[in-house]
Amino acid sequence: MLDVTSAQLDAWIAGLMLPLARVLGMVSAAPLFSNRAVPVRIRLGFGLAAAMAIIPALPAPPPIDPASGIGMAVFVQQMLIGVVIGFIMRLVFAAVDMAGELIGLQMGLSFATFFDPQSGGQTAVLAEFISLLATLIFLALNGHLLMVEVMVRSFEWLPIREQPLVAFGWRSAAAAGALLFAAGLLLALPLITALLIANIAMGVLTRAAPQINLFAVGFPITMSAGFVVLVLSLEAFGPVMRHFYDRGFDTIAAVIQALSQ
Repeated sequence: MLDVTSAQLDAWIAGLMLPLARVLGMVSAAPLFSNRAVPVRIRLGFGLAAAMAIIPALPAPPPIDPASGIGMAVFVQQMLIGVVIGFIMRLVFAAVDMAGELIGLQMGLSFATFFDPQSGGQTAVLAEFISLLATLIFLALNGHLLMVEVMVRSFEWLPIREQPLVAFGWRSAAAAGALLFAAGLLLALPLITALLIANIAMGVLTRAAPQINLFAVGFPITMSAGFVVLVLSLEAFGPVMRHFYDRGFDTIAAVIQALSQ
């Protein structure tokens, strides 16, 4: 007869529950995985399947009673680590959305909105177009598979342990968010500069010929110039987004390692 002690049962539960918490945390925050169009049961099933696949390759967790206060604290800690992994990559997409919002505002297309199922709210059409383009590039670069790889490697950088996370890691995550949003502003800067030059030219033209109706002429010129610059910059959009994603993955590794120090 097979005898199972309570210590063995607690070790088995902890060995499944703690890695699963980190995986589900990543799934709940990472782009694409947390899309509202994906049913919750599919996300839970994917998280469970991923956890079952990586558990045999992980080192044995420390002996923790999952029903104790320490066990629940470690469970929450693992979930926070997974959320941080997904949230940093989410910041990359948020920076792209911010760039699209700025471009649409300068082109005069901020009033044209579209329902975004991912955010659950109204989003400018141009921002939605750039976001979809960034998502397609992310999939073409196998970014979704890299997210799973980074999550698996996070168990090497920050193993499951009872010690609390280092506060410096949270500060580094906040600093990374500031850098990524600055990168989003730089992404929109070429088109904003071109539209600024167009607006200055129209201002000089209006001063030279006051009889010209600026509101009737300015909007088509601004929108046409914006689309021309946008089409010309699409060729360089892919390499720039690849650099953004590489920077996002490097930031995840740096933050996780900072949390483990």
